[in-house]
Amino acid sequence: MDPAALLRYANEHLPDHLTEIRPLAGEVATSFYAGGGASAYKIKVYPADYDSERLLLETEIVRHLAGKQLPFATPRIVHEGRLAGGAAVLILPWHAGRTLDELRPLTKELRQNWGRAVAQLNNALRDAPITKALHTYAWNPSETLQHRALSKYFSAEQKILADSAWDHFERDTLPHLAALPRGLNYNDGHGANVLADEKGTITAVFDFADVVFTERLNELAIACAYAAMDVPDPIGAMADLITLYAEHQPINHPEHLLNLVRARLLITVSLAARRAVTEPENLYHQVSAAPAWSLLERLDEVHPSFATAVFRTAAGHAAPGLIDWKRLAPVSPVNLVGKSLLKLDLSVGSLQLGLNRNFEDLPRFTRHVSNLLADNGADFAYGGYGETRPVYTTDAFAQTGNDGPRWRTVHLGLDIWGPVGTAIVAPLDGYVHSTHVDPAPGSYGPTIILEHELPDGGRLYTLYGHLAVRDVNDLRSLAQQGAPRQSSGVAYASRTRVRRGDQIATFGRPEENGGWPPHLHFQVMTDMLGLRGDFPGVAFPEEAEAMLSLCPSPLAVFNLPPPLIASNQVNLSERRAATLGKSLSVSYAAPLHIVRGAGQYLYDQTGRRYLDTVNNVAHVGHEHPKVVEAIQRQAAVLNTNSRYLHDNILQLAEELTATLPPELSVVHFVNSGSEANDLALRMCAAWSGSPNVLAVETGYHGHTERLIGVSSYKFNGKGGRGAPGTTDLLPLPDVRTGLHRDPAGAGRKYGDLAQRFIAARSASGESIGSFIAESILSCGGQIVLPDDYLATVYAHVREQGGLCIADEVQTGLGRVGSHWWGFELQGVVPDIVTVGKPFGNGHPLAAVVCTPRVAEAFANGMEYFNTFGGNPVSCAAGLAVLAVVREEGLLEKALTTGNYLKQLFRELRDVHPLITDVRGAGLFLGFELETDAGHPATKQAAYLKNQMRELGFLMSTDGPHENVLKVKPPMCFTPANGDLLAHYLDRVLKKLA
Repeated sequence: MDPAALLRYANEHLPDHLTEIRPLAGEVATSFYAGGGASAYKIKVYPADYDSERLLLETEIVRHLAGKQLPFATPRIVHEGRLAGGAAVLILPWHAGRTLDELRPLTKELRQNWGRAVAQLNNALRDAPITKALHTYAWNPSETLQHRALSKYFSAEQKILADSAWDHFERDTLPHLAALPRGLNYNDGHGANVLADEKGTITAVFDFADVVFTERLNELAIACAYAAMDVPDPIGAMADLITLYAEHQPINHPEHLLNLVRARLLITVSLAARRAVTEPENLYHQVSAAPAWSLLERLDEVHPSFATAVFRTAAGHAAPGLIDWKRLAPVSPVNLVGKSLLKLDLSVGSLQLGLNRNFEDLPRFTRHVSNLLADNGADFAYGGYGETRPVYTTDAFAQTGNDGPRWRTVHLGLDIWGPVGTAIVAPLDGYVHSTHVDPAPGSYGPTIILEHELPDGGRLYTLYGHLAVRDVNDLRSLAQQGAPRQSSGVAYASRTRVRRGDQIATFGRPEENGGWPPHLHFQVMTDMLGLRGDFPGVAFPEEAEAMLSLCPSPLAVFNLPPPLIASNQVNLSERRAATLGKSLSVSYAAPLHIVRGAGQYLYDQTGRRYLDTVNNVAHVGHEHPKVVEAIQRQAAVLNTNSRYLHDNILQLAEELTATLPPELSVVHFVNSGSEANDLALRMCAAWSGSPNVLAVETGYHGHTERLIGVSSYKFNGKGGRGAPGTTDLLPLPDVRTGLHRDPAGAGRKYGDLAQRFIAARSASGESIGSFIAESILSCGGQIVLPDDYLATVYAHVREQGGLCIADEVQTGLGRVGSHWWGFELQGVVPDIVTVGKPFGNGHPLAAVVCTPRVAEAFANGMEYFNTFGGNPVSCAAGLAVLAVVREEGLLEKALTTGNYLKQLFRELRDVHPLITDVRGAGLFLGFELETDAGHPATKQAAYLKNQMRELGFLMSTDGPHENVLKVKPPMCFTPANGDLLAHYLDRVLKKLA
C-alpha cells in the first residue's frame, strides 16, 4: 500500500487538505492516520477479497450507532469507496485521546466505566436493522473449540494448560450455550478500541469490524479478558467491569463467564501461535499473546465456584443456596442453654479489643479474652461472623504481592469462646469429609470437616477448628476400618458416619489449638472449592462478599441473634457531607475510613494496614501504650483547669524546658499549635507595641484569623484575600530554585532581605514587631533553611526591637534527629518557641516557651487564662511522650532512620529522573518531582500519592506546586519500613516513566 497514493486519494474525496499520513497497527484492514491542519482521519483499507458481507455489516453498524445518543463517541463514515484494484476504503474521523491500553495502570473506576460502556454499546445494538448479521466468526468465544487444532503450534506446557481450559469449556459451558440470551455483539471491547480521558471517563469506542450475532455474555467476557491482563487480581478486575455492566445489561448466567473469558484468551493465543509461524514479520499479532498466556495460567488456579461467587456479588445477585436452618432443625454444636453469654466484639475498631498489643501477641490475646469473660461474668462468649478483625494483620499473616502488602481480615466463621474441654457435637447427620492438624501458630490447629447431604440433594459442609489433638486422632483411629488416606498431613476417612448430636470433639488448649484462647471456630460452606482438610477461615476484604456467600451465617445453628448492620463507608461520606463544614476536606481521591492506629500504622474498616509516612502528630507512634496508659490513669483521678496547684503541670514545664536552651525557661500551656502561635504573636505585640509581622513565603502557622494573616499558604491560596497590611513576606529561601542558589552565602543573602521590609516600615514610622518561621519550611516543600539564615534575620529584627518566634509545631521534640529542636540546626536561640499537638501524641496539648523578659512584658495586668491548657490529663500525656522519646532513643533513631531514608530516596532519584531533589533532616523529609522540562510534576505527584495509598502507604504532597512528597512519619518508623516504602515507590515511579 503506497501511503502517498492513499493520501492523494483522501484529498480527492475530502474537503480538507491533508499533509500527513502514517500507518497504524491492525489485523485485517490496513489502517492509517491522515491529518493536516485542524482535521484528522482514520483510513481503513480492506483487501479486494475481503468478505463483502462483513464489510457491509460493519458499515451498517457504524451508521446505526451514529443515530444513537450514547455518552461516548462512535465512528461515522465520511467516505466509502474502492481503490484501483478493488480494495475497499473507509474514511472515518480520527478520535483523539488515549486508549485504555495506554492508561496504565487502570484504576477501579476506569474499569467500572469500561464495563458500563460495553453494556451501553451492546444495548444500542439491540435494534440494529442489520441486513444479514453474521453468526460465525473466528473471534467469537463461543466458537473457541474450532481453534483447538491450532494447539499443534503450542509448547508441551502450553498445550496442557490450553487443553485443560478447553475441556472445562466443552464440559461445563458448551452444553448450556443454547440457554444463554443471544444478540448482536460488538465483540471487540478491548483496551485498544476504547478511549478515555484523564478523569476516567470513556470518550469513544471504535473499530466495528468484529460484530457478530452470538451469546450476549460474550460481550462482557471479551472486555473482562483484556481488563484482567497484567493486573495483580484478575478476578477482582473482572468484578470491577461487572459492577456497572450489570446496571445496564442483565447477567443471567455468571457461572459461565469464566469459561467464556478463557475461551477468548484461547482464541488469542491460538491465532498468535499460528501467525508466529506463518507471518513472523507481523508483530501486531503477538501483542496480546504473552499476557493472554499469563492470564490463562493464573485463571487455571482459580476455582470456578469462587469466580462465580465473585461475579454474582459484583452483579448484585442474591447469594445462592441460603440455608433453611429451621427446616433442617440442627442441634447446637455447643450446649449454650442456661449459660451466661457475652457478645464479643473483636473487630478492627473494637473498644473491647483495646490496644494492638492485646492481639499482636497470642498469649496476651488469650489472657485478654479470658479477662473479658471473667469481668463480665460470662460462661461463654460468641461472635465473629463477617467481622473484620485486626488480629490477622500482623507481619506473620502478611502476604506481599503486586498490589502491596495484604491481609485476610474478614472472619468467615462463628467463634464460641469458653472453657477447655467443652464438648462439641455434630449439628446434623453427615460424614467425615476430612481431618487435619496444623501445628503452626495462628492456624486452626486440629480441624474436622463434616459433609452433610441436604433433603433437596445438595450438600453443605461444617468446619470445626481449634480442637483438642486427641479428638482428631480418635476420629482417625475410628476411620481406620475405612482405609483412610494421608496426603500432606490431611487425613480423611472413607465416608465415616456421624449422627446428629454425636460428640465429635472438644475445645483445645492454646498449646495445641494454634495458640488461640480455648474456643470453637465453626464455619458452614456450601462449596469446598476443591479443598480437603482446610478451608479459609478469613477472607481478603475485596473477596469477602463472595466468600460470605459461600459461607452462610451459622448463627441460627446456635440459636443466636443476627448481628446489627454497621454503617458502611458510603453512609459515612453522606453523613459527613450533610453535617460537617463544607471546607473540611478528606485525604485521597478514595477517602479512607480509619478506625485503628498503632505505632507507624493506621487501619481502615476493612482491616487494611497502612504504613503512615505523614502523621507527625502521633509523635511517638499511634496509640503508644505508655501514652494511652498515662491518659487513662490520670483521667480516672482528676482533670481540671490550671488554677489549682498540681504536680503534673510543673513537672512537664520543668522537663520541657530542660530540653531547651537555658534562656527559654517560662512556659504557657495551651491546647493546639494554632493557640500557641496566636499567643506568641500576642506576646510579641505586647513586647514591641507593633502588630507588624515578618513571615516567610508559603509558611503556615495555624487556622485562627490572626495566623491566617501571617500564613501565605492560606492567604495566597484558594479563598484567601492576600496579605493584610500588617504582614511582610520574605521570599522562600530555596537554594535550588530561588533568588540565591549558591549554598555558601545564600543564608546571609536571603536573611539580609529582611532589611528591605524593616526599612520600608521605618520610613512610614512603623517597625516589625515579630518574625515567625518554621525551622524547616513544611508547606514550602520541606525546605531546609540555608546556613546562617535565621541568625541573619534574627539580628535584623532584634536590632529594631522585634522578637523572633521559632514555630516548632512540626519540627520539634527530636524529629530532626541531631537535636531536640529544629532551630538548633541553625545555631540560634529564639525569643519564643511554640510546640504543638505532637507534644501530647495527638492529645490536645501545646505550649509557648519564652524568655523571662518576654513573659514579664506579657504580664501587663491582663490575666491570661486557658481553661484546659495544662490540665492534668494533657500534662500526663506530655510527660509520657517525653519519657518515651528518652527511653526509646527516638532522637537517635530519627537521625539514623532519616539518613537511611534519604539514601533510599537518592537511589530512587538516580534511576527515576522525575525525582529532582531529596531534602530534609531526621524524620522530616521530602523529595521533589519535576518533568524533563523542569516544570513542577504536580499531576504525577498526585498520582504517586494516590497509587501509594492503594498499595497501603499513606503519603501526602506539599510545596507551592504540590509536587513534593513529604515524609514525616511517627518517630517509631524503622529502616525496614523504609525499605518497603522505597520498593513500592520504585514500582509506581516506573509506571510514571
